[in-house]
Amino acid sequence: MDFLRPTTWEDALAAKAGQPDALPVQGGTDVMVEINFDLHRPAALLDLNPVRELAEWDVVDGRLRVGAGVPYVRLIEELGDRLPGLAQASRTVGSPQIRNRGTVGGNLGAASPAGDSHPPLIAGDAEIEVASAARGVRMIPATEFYTGVKRNALEPDELIRAFWTDPAPGPQYFSKIGTRNAMVIAVCSFAIALHPGRRRVGTGVGSAAPTPRRATAAEDFLSAELDWEGRGPLSISAAKEFGELVKRAASPIDDVRGTADYRRHALSVMARRTLTWAWNDYRDGAKAGKEAS
Repeated sequence: MDFLRPTTWEDALAAKAGQPDALPVQGGTDVMVEINFDLHRPAALLDLNPVRELAEWDVVDGRLRVGAGVPYVRLIEELGDRLPGLAQASRTVGSPQIRNRGTVGGNLGAASPAGDSHPPLIAGDAEIEVASAARGVRMIPATEFYTGVKRNALEPDELIRAFWTDPAPGPQYFSKIGTRNAMVIAVCSFAIALHPGRRRVGTGVGSAAPTPRRATAAEDFLSAELDWEGRGPLSISAAKEFGELVKRAASPIDDVRGTADYRRHALSVMARRTLTWAWNDYRDGAKAGKEAS
C-alpha cells in the first residue's frame, strides 16, 4: 500500500489526479477501522493532515466556510453558537478521542446513511465544496451529494475541500436513537432547522434510507402551517401530521440495530419533539425581544 503525504492543497490535488484510487484520510476514524478489520484494502492512502488550510474555517460574504479537516470538537467549541444543529450532532459522535480526530469531511467522504453530520447539513441547506486538478472547484448541494449506500457524488480525482452553510437563522435541533446512550451508530436520526426569513422548515433524515434525505412533504406542510408572523402556539394536530409525513419519507430496512417499523415510529417521535423544541425557542425569542424593549 502506497502512502502519499502532500503538504499543500495543490499537491494533494496533484496526488489524487496521479493516483485516483488513493483513499483520502484525515482523522482516520472510519478508514483505519476498515483497514484494521481487513474490510477495505486501498491501493494507496492519501494523508491530508499536513494540508493546514483544511483545518481552518472562515466567514465569507456572511456564509460559513468550514474546512474538511476541522474536527468535531472544534465545531462544538468554536461554531456551536452559529451551527447548533451540527454541534448537537457532533456531540453524539463516538468518544472524546474520536471527536478530537473525526471530521465532517471524513463523514461526507464515507457517505454512510448513518453518519451523524448528514441530517443537519441537509436541514441547513449546506453545500459541499469539492475540487480536482483538472476541473477546478464545484459546489454540490448536500441534498445531491449522497448517491447510494456509502457512495457520494465525487469524481475519482476530486477531494472534499470544505462545506458552506449560513449561520443558523433560527432554532436548530438534532436527535438520534442508538442501541445505547453513547459511542454508538445511529439506529435512526433526525434534524430540523427553522428558516424564519424564508418562512421555511428544513429537515434531514438519517439511517432510515439508502442515503440521508429530506422529508420534503413534511417541510412543505409545516412551512405553510406555522404562524411565522404571530408566533402562535404549535397545534398538536400539526405536530402529529409533521411526524407522520417524516415517517413516510423514510424507507428503512430491518437490521441488527432495529426494525424498519421501529425506525419509522422513532422518526415520527423525534420529528414531533424536535419541532416542539425548535418552535418553542422561536416563540421564546419573540418574547425575549418584547421584554428587552
